[in-house]
Amino acid sequence: MSDRDYPRVTLIEEGMREGFQIEDAHIPVEDKLRVLDALSATGLRNIVVGSFVSPKWTPQMAHVDELVDRLTPAPGVRYTALTLNQRGRERLAEHVPPLSFPSELPETLVHVCDIFAQRNTGRTQAAEIDSWDGIVRGALERGAHEAGIGVNAAWGSNWLGDFALEDRMALLRRQYDLWRVNGIAVTKVFLGDPMGWNMPDQVEDQLREILLVWPEITTFHLHLHNTRGTAPLSVHTALRVLGPEHHLILDASVGGMAGCPYCGNGRAASLMPTEDLVYLLEELGIPTGVDLDKLVDAVVLTEEVVGHALYGHVSKAGGRPRGDARYAMDMPFVETLEQAQHFRLGPKAYEGGISPWKAPITSPARPS
Repeated sequence: MSDRDYPRVTLIEEGMREGFQIEDAHIPVEDKLRVLDALSATGLRNIVVGSFVSPKWTPQMAHVDELVDRLTPAPGVRYTALTLNQRGRERLAEHVPPLSFPSELPETLVHVCDIFAQRNTGRTQAAEIDSWDGIVRGALERGAHEAGIGVNAAWGSNWLGDFALEDRMALLRRQYDLWRVNGIAVTKVFLGDPMGWNMPDQVEDQLREILLVWPEITTFHLHLHNTRGTAPLSVHTALRVLGPEHHLILDASVGGMAGCPYCGNGRAASLMPTEDLVYLLEELGIPTGVDLDKLVDAVVLTEEVVGHALYGHVSKAGGRPRGDARYAMDMPFVETLEQAQHFRLGPKAYEGGISPWKAPITSPARPS
């Protein structure tokens, strides 16, 4: 266990939505259910099953209602779905339960990039801002006492370039002031990065600024795409910046399977692989409750369903071997990804490999 005081961490599994929305639209519901069942058995507690959006533009989600109808909920797992408009929210409500609404708090949100907002949601940034008053009114009618604020495409855009800390803070401050003038406390912030512009130093600067300006905000939700390989670094930075009084919500996806058809990077706009994130957290001494072996099996199943390799590391090499899992000293050369699966499949994975040692390898450092 670590002697560092980390924040409380909640994982949200996005593979069923973020992942399948960028894969073949003809993957059968039956196969998606196999993946969903496998994920549900890993110990993950929060799974996004899909999105209630127009099948015209996201045909991969055309059968999300059937998927939910056939879902067998696992005890202790919270299932949610994404909605982008009132019709989507109505469709989601028809499936509650077994689904839950994504957030228990009312939230306002705006894209820093007006171009991506139009490409992704069909609304301008101005229209998103215009919607805030209605969200606040609804929260007041329901008697809400706390709310969340957020920015998406937070650190940069493939169409407009970098966004500065001041850009994000100005949009967050407008939301914060709107909630506060209506007597509702702001305790949560969402920072989304669908195009993978996050850099660890900029993530640190943003988190520290929020902590300085609004210390009452204690919940931080990060949705960081790994388009350029920086998401794990940014996640680790967030873990170091926040303390035990904070709650850090992290989105990840089985095998890193994710992507956005509207951002210009397609499947390259992956998320941090859930198995890599679970491994990182556990090795840092942050318990997740997830069975990593079962999660790796879920990755392998997902690769079978989508028909290609995914993007994680732990699913390819396993965790650091300890105890009885340490490698055989006389194992042959391991050169291919298939042979490297010996951590999961045993010696048969590298059977027939080159073995040049003429005598058994022994060492006093590892008595037999």
